[in-house]
Amino acid sequence: MKFLYGLLVFVPIAIVARIAGAPPIAVFIVSALAIIPLSGILGAATEAVAEHTSPAVGGVLSATMGNLAELIIAAVALRAGLIDLVKASITGSILSNLLLVLGAALLAGGLKFKVQKFSRHLAGSSSTVLLIAVFGLVVPALFQGLHPDPQRVATVRMSHYVAGLLIAGYAAWLIFSLGTHSSGFAADRGPPVTVAPKWSSNKAVVILLLAAGSIGLVAEVLVSATEEAVKVLGLSEFFVGLILIPIIGNAAENSSAIIMAMRNRMDLALNIAIGSSIQVALLIAPLLVLLGMVFHQPMDLAFTTMEVASIALAVLVTSSVIRDAETNWLEGVLLLLAYAVLGVAFFFF
Repeated sequence: MKFLYGLLVFVPIAIVARIAGAPPIAVFIVSALAIIPLSGILGAATEAVAEHTSPAVGGVLSATMGNLAELIIAAVALRAGLIDLVKASITGSILSNLLLVLGAALLAGGLKFKVQKFSRHLAGSSSTVLLIAVFGLVVPALFQGLHPDPQRVATVRMSHYVAGLLIAGYAAWLIFSLGTHSSGFAADRGPPVTVAPKWSSNKAVVILLLAAGSIGLVAEVLVSATEEAVKVLGLSEFFVGLILIPIIGNAAENSSAIIMAMRNRMDLALNIAIGSSIQVALLIAPLLVLLGMVFHQPMDLAFTTMEVASIALAVLVTSSVIRDAETNWLEGVLLLLAYAVLGVAFFFF
């Protein structure tokens, strides 16, 4: 956390750079660096607020706000009309959590422990929910492909209904994992860890609101510089949304998965990585579709064939890795290799 506090210096630098008319590439870099500590502080504040509530309320709060920073960034981009960037960031977040974050966690933990085990119940349930998430993304893409519509009017309308169904599915997942079958998800190998609230409830709420507002402000700066910055970098807007934005928005949370794996807390590591992917697919993406109506932007769930295929392959590979409820460093390397292959493909896409 001390390291994150140090990076906060980039928050005013990003704002001043934007006002002063600094080169877009410089504005993009400093604003990206500014979002990293803010997302970490937002996560810490969320956990602090959760500590002051009941276990059920705290669990729901932590689960639903785990990707709040990413939602804010995507919402700002959506309001600016950068729909392709938003869709790419959704795809990139799912891929990075399933392959990059989980792969890094398995590698880091596997180098310290020969074999690491986790709840078979967690692995099976998570794999099933991920497949349903893929189903919810494949159908709109198939609909658009089979009924081509340049204006995408029918696709957008259909996506609104699918978004509502996906959110209902996420609510059912929360009830299942935090309520009716919580015992199967509470299993955690290793000694229990108790974390006392760092802040009072009022202080935590104030910090949460300030962090969220700051992310929104810096995200405006980041998005405003994105189009010009990608031209200077020689990258596509699609690649930036797919690779860079997810890493920027989730850097602090992703590091937690690696730390938990190195402590042999694999249930927690999997919950962070896979749980985040589930949340993006079943909650964040549908919310952005509904926000599209508010912002009068034609946001839908019809992703490109390349994106849908990549997500499906990532879910297939991840499910294969976790199905036996134990992992090793080689499986981590293979997940990272899969992410690198997709990264190269999207670079030339």
